[in-house]
Amino acid sequence: MSRVSRKRGFARWRHALTPLALVALIAAVAMPEVTLPRNTFHYIVTFDITQSMDVEDMVLDGAPVSRLKFAQAAMRDALGRLPCGSKVGWSVFTGQRVLLLMSPVEVCGNYDALLVSLDGIDGRMRWTNWSRIAEGGVYSAVRVAQQVSGGAAIAFVTDGQEAPPVSASRPLMEGINAARIRGWLIGVGGDQPAAIPKTDAGGNRIGFWQADDVIQAPPAPGSGGQAQAHEELSELRGEYLASVAGQTGLDYRRLLNVTSFGDALLDARFARREPVPTDLRWCPALLALLLLVARFMPDAVFAWPRGWPKRIRTIVSLVAPAFNGRPTRVD
Repeated sequence: MSRVSRKRGFARWRHALTPLALVALIAAVAMPEVTLPRNTFHYIVTFDITQSMDVEDMVLDGAPVSRLKFAQAAMRDALGRLPCGSKVGWSVFTGQRVLLLMSPVEVCGNYDALLVSLDGIDGRMRWTNWSRIAEGGVYSAVRVAQQVSGGAAIAFVTDGQEAPPVSASRPLMEGINAARIRGWLIGVGGDQPAAIPKTDAGGNRIGFWQADDVIQAPPAPGSGGQAQAHEELSELRGEYLASVAGQTGLDYRRLLNVTSFGDALLDARFARREPVPTDLRWCPALLALLLLVARFMPDAVFAWPRGWPKRIRTIVSLVAPAFNGRPTRVD
């Protein structure tokens, strides 16, 4: 075949790519969603909104932030990582009960709504200033999850401080089978005791809690009454939360950075395999792009393979002398 014939055939082949790209684009527009099995996750995330969660002993982007704000930032990161088909809802805790704010909704179709509602969670929602995490909060969160969402796992975010303090030997609330509890107890806060901001009903800060303002924990048995409590200060009660998690069937994890929350929520133990509508329109769209790139690519690019042996020999002949110090013959 002559060079001219090859060139004409090559031109006809490249022109045929245009209608093929058009067909691929039409398929990208008209292609329906395809239902495919996928691992998904269902959670109701509960945020402790008591005043100790306003302690600014966490760091975000180089600036100090409150424990609640840090937990919300970590949850925003987790939302972006959860696969489509997963469902998330919000609830808040104070006192001895959990209040459901939003039933679990699918994360991809409701991503903006989830972000806006997450940012709206703050201490102004408090209905009381006391809290019982182990005796009531965890079990209330479990009840809400089981009643509203068909057995979704829970993620309870707290610093572990209870007010007034309770005895560590006091038994947990009975009435729920621990074997039915699935999810996480997430600890957030610093290791050093810090003053707890005092806020009014409108969320305005009016100082800090003082020792005389709060009920102090009684001295531990065997201490001789010498150990003095400082319940006006707050730090992460990690050991206590880990103990509560162990007694209730939950898993405990500390928020060390903004990715810790997502790592916990994506744990394979809490995945459920179910069919999920999946958008695959990107496949024919990508094919159309590749076809159009091939259609309008310069001829020199396609001509390269025919002359590659001589081109490579020429390059080698020019470069080799620099390495061996001898002239090289070029055919």
